[in-house]
Amino acid sequence: MNITKVHALSGEMTVPGDKSISHRSVMFGALAKGTTTVQNFLQGADCLSSIACFKAMGINIENDGTQVLIHGKGLHGLSNPESILDAGNSGTTTRLISGILAAQPFTTTLTGDASIQKRPMGRIITPLSMMGAQIESLSGNGCAPLKITGAHLHGIQYSSPVASAQVKSAILLAGLYADGETRVTEPALSRNHTELMLSAFGAKIISGVGDVTRENCGSASATIFPAEELYAQDIIVPGDISSAAYFIVVGLITPNSEITIKNVGINPTRDGIIRVCQAMGADLVLENIRSAGREPVADITVRTSSLHGTVIEGAMIPTLIDEIPAIAVLACFAEGTTTIRDAQELKVKESNRIDVMVKQLSAMGADIEATEDGMIIRGGRALHGTVVDSHMDHRIAMSFAIAGMNSDGITEIPDAGCVDISYPGFFEDLQKLQY
Repeated sequence: MNITKVHALSGEMTVPGDKSISHRSVMFGALAKGTTTVQNFLQGADCLSSIACFKAMGINIENDGTQVLIHGKGLHGLSNPESILDAGNSGTTTRLISGILAAQPFTTTLTGDASIQKRPMGRIITPLSMMGAQIESLSGNGCAPLKITGAHLHGIQYSSPVASAQVKSAILLAGLYADGETRVTEPALSRNHTELMLSAFGAKIISGVGDVTRENCGSASATIFPAEELYAQDIIVPGDISSAAYFIVVGLITPNSEITIKNVGINPTRDGIIRVCQAMGADLVLENIRSAGREPVADITVRTSSLHGTVIEGAMIPTLIDEIPAIAVLACFAEGTTTIRDAQELKVKESNRIDVMVKQLSAMGADIEATEDGMIIRGGRALHGTVVDSHMDHRIAMSFAIAGMNSDGITEIPDAGCVDISYPGFFEDLQKLQY
């Protein structure tokens, strides 16, 4: 894929359904009694991996590309798969499904692609083992493939060393099957879709979910109680703010631009990108704020803006961890210095996103340096095109696409097809905004 400089962007658009919510709709629907209907499901490779895993365990799932029907069999209705479960490139699938498999009356091997086989799974193996689960890393390195033998689980109180919705969710899902209450405490509040959705499905959860605001996303706990049953729901998935982030950024940095992204989820555990843009002086407006199920939704309008640097750190990081590559691009077009701290989690994503962003943006002429837990970007230098190695990381590829649209020359992304992991049609949507 070759990207060249553009001089204006304009229009209204929608982005695909939220990836986190789409994953959970399949998993929770499979464990519920009755048929769960999901509208605006993300038809990306990661979410399709979740569907494939639950189909392999005997769940009838219909997907016509616009609507997904999950014919659940209840908490104890999964069947032993005939072959290894393959989560593809999906860390969410791998970690969350492990919490479910830990309580099943069968043994399963769970694996994924080369990237998944390098990502740390010890962070779920440790707490699930404390609950009585039998989980073995077959490579002996704390990564997939994982051999999971179902066991009788105990409720625990666990203090997670990382603020991770995937870790928290794996424990809470195992807690559905435990013999007592299970409590997870995080150093900062991670995204709370699991708590919101499981509650809607009938689980008993005590957390600060109802009181979460944009100002109090600090340390938090969630407690789940053993469940007798979950019940099917009708779900409308809001647009994914992680996908909207690229259009927010490109609208702010491209001259003569105004973009409205409609129906975007603005859950306060996910809206850090909005707060950072506002702190940098962005012309960004939230309109038509409303609720879709239990999730807040809004239309977001952005216009070309004069931006300045900022500091991004602490409890803000879990609310924008997936958006940091796009924010790094944004910072290149801001005056002054932007410092990102406490983001060491970026090193264990689909790629080491700190190193990749610093190396590739430097090749485009940016003044950027890596730190142990983030990066420092001194904005205001003109960028030029280069050949980008995205390491098959969808968020890296999309970030450099929007950088290339504001760089001299040609930006080449040879493995651009990896964007299909989270955003099929990304490049087509970018093209529609050009005039």
